[in-house]
Amino acid sequence: MATDSSAPRIIVSLTRQRLELRDEDQLLVRYPVSTSRYGPGERDNSQCTPRGLHRIRACIGAGLPAGAVLVGRRPTGEIYDATLARLYPERDWILTRVLWLCGCEPGRNRLGNVDSMRRYIYIHGTPDREVMGVPFSHGCIRMRNADVVDLFDRVNAGTLVDIQD
Repeated sequence: MATDSSAPRIIVSLTRQRLELRDEDQLLVRYPVSTSRYGPGERDNSQCTPRGLHRIRACIGAGLPAGAVLVGRRPTGEIYDATLARLYPERDWILTRVLWLCGCEPGRNRLGNVDSMRRYIYIHGTPDREVMGVPFSHGCIRMRNADVVDLFDRVNAGTLVDIQD
């Protein structure tokens, strides 16, 4: 697969629980993240964070306020707050922005029972009360809301995302 080496690229470190946006070898910005509490893995229904090379398939949520609730990649019109948290204590909140990932490596994170896109693996916002730097998600890459807005404004569909152990 040909890639544009001059385009910004996202590197996610599962061991360091951080996301970096790089342009060639230059670090542009670094954010703490939270990946899967179940560790790395690619299989359907594993709730693990998939490894390997991905692309951003879609950037969803442009212009939404911080804390906007998304379900099925669509805004509900709600803004996350303590009342919603009490009403739905078991909900896995997807807030503010969604960067939907698509695997680039057939048999590893694309197609069959290891397809990241069909697993709905995202980089997304989460309640600001959630801790970062600790694996705690259900497979996605969670970010603070302000951080996911900043990242969203710096990338486009097609941006490469390399998720590493």
